[in-house]
Amino acid sequence: MALPAPFHRYREEVDRALRSFLSRGGPALLYRMMRYHLGWEDAEGRPIAGGGGKALRPVLCLLSCEAVGGHWPAAVPAAAALELVHNFSLVHDDIQDRDRERRHRPTVWAIWGEAQAINAGDALLAAAQMAIAHLPEAGVPHERAVAAAQALSAATLEMVEGQVLDLQFEERADISLDEYLDMVSRKTGALFDAALRLGAMVGCESPGVWEAMGRCGRLLGLAFQVRDDMLGVWGQEERTGKPAADIRRRKKGLPVVFALARGGRPKEVVARAYSSASPGDEEVAAVVAALEEAGARDYCLSLAREKKSEALALLGSLGLASGPRRELEELAEFLLERDF
Repeated sequence: MALPAPFHRYREEVDRALRSFLSRGGPALLYRMMRYHLGWEDAEGRPIAGGGGKALRPVLCLLSCEAVGGHWPAAVPAAAALELVHNFSLVHDDIQDRDRERRHRPTVWAIWGEAQAINAGDALLAAAQMAIAHLPEAGVPHERAVAAAQALSAATLEMVEGQVLDLQFEERADISLDEYLDMVSRKTGALFDAALRLGAMVGCESPGVWEAMGRCGRLLGLAFQVRDDMLGVWGQEERTGKPAADIRRRKKGLPVVFALARGGRPKEVVARAYSSASPGDEEVAAVVAALEEAGARDYCLSLAREKKSEALALLGSLGLASGPRRELEELAEFLLERDF
């Protein structure tokens, strides 16, 4: 699928802001690692074009600001902060998950080692704190800027809570669906919540609208993660950029958690394959068949659609500007139907 228009409309301004917060003097290696991770340079520090992620969270933030009647450039510091927090989490996640590739390139830790990658992740988080502190300079009233910084810190803490739970789940075989969805609401949903919440906080003065936009973001985050879990099983590697299916890594995404919770033969097949240190092709194929038999794909798709519908109903109740609201709706559809 092609990226919706807002991804292109905001990208140049977001990139400019990100670069401004990573242009300090200091150890060259630190800034090279961060620029490499963000897709701006190769491992030798040479500039490259076309790298980096989709900047989804900044897009949601700026579109939310427009939707509530605000001037989106005022929210750019918050959008940049969200992207830096997200990338801080990716650098650390790659270490914890032992992922040696991201977006078809070696990860930071795979090149420079775990210790230096931790430093790069920590620096990205510090840069996020610097970025959001620039909201008053963009015209945001001081009290609201402080509240926005507090909201981002709370979301970051909640995201880390979710990561702790996710790692704990790797050692457990008895994860309930409710436990898994609670973990996802923290690990993924919290930053989506913050994206729409921060945009609304910059764009309007109503705490009720801030809260509603945050709830909408959390619902979209759940839909996004469910789709991501589906792609981890049924997606094509050349599109997702993942070096192997989640099953090969014995990752317990929602399709697997659902099958284990259903019991019966699918549970036995999945449990047997996941007891292997490295499931082979035959075991992976057996697990995929077992997930289909359990109805995991249909369950995941139904749940993602449900969360998207709840988010759209909430958006429709807020009296948002019609153009940005339609773009938020299109973006929600993109989250659910994307193949990468």
